[in-house]
Amino acid sequence: MKKVFGVIGLGRFGFNVAKTLAEGGAEVIACDIDEEKVKQISELVHQAFILDATDEKALKESGIANADTVIVSIGENIEASILVVVQLMELGIKEIIAKAVNPLHGRILERLGVSRVIHPERDMAIRLAHSLLVGGFIEEIPIAENYSIFEMKPPQRLHNKTLKELDLRRKYDVTVLAIKRGDKFIVNPSAEEVIVQDDILVVLGRREKIGVL
Repeated sequence: MKKVFGVIGLGRFGFNVAKTLAEGGAEVIACDIDEEKVKQISELVHQAFILDATDEKALKESGIANADTVIVSIGENIEASILVVVQLMELGIKEIIAKAVNPLHGRILERLGVSRVIHPERDMAIRLAHSLLVGGFIEEIPIAENYSIFEMKPPQRLHNKTLKELDLRRKYDVTVLAIKRGDKFIVNPSAEEVIVQDDILVVLGRREKIGVL
């Protein structure tokens, strides 16, 4: 059974969330007060509605109460964002993810009890800074406090050495989960696997340890 997502607010962030979820095979209900934005997303998602999400009746009629998860991505209108979150809670939505436009907004959303608060600009800035600090950084997926899964190009000093020789787990508390080598994907590589220049490493570790590899 497909998971159902609601996306309220179709600015750049909300539009791309809705589009990507739909492309991934999810059923998406997208809502915005702006008719043009709804037209742009309507052919990409299961359902799209022009509505004022602060109107409880309109929200109910959209069917968004049936969503497993609702993402609230309302622009600069903090009051509207908070009101929509409260109404979604009253509708019984179990998982609400809300975009915050500033730290105060984020703290209010957290106190309301949303499942997750997103700070797009802050998070993007942090990821950019980390990419500059970690040599060869490609992508980061945070999984726990201070721990992430990284995709990275191996620094030159790792080239042409086996994982056993490098002993990254003991020295840096870094685990190599997989190696991308061209079209080949080596999962849970053996200790005798040799790292070569064009490899992409998928590693698990602390950000500060990855940075000194």
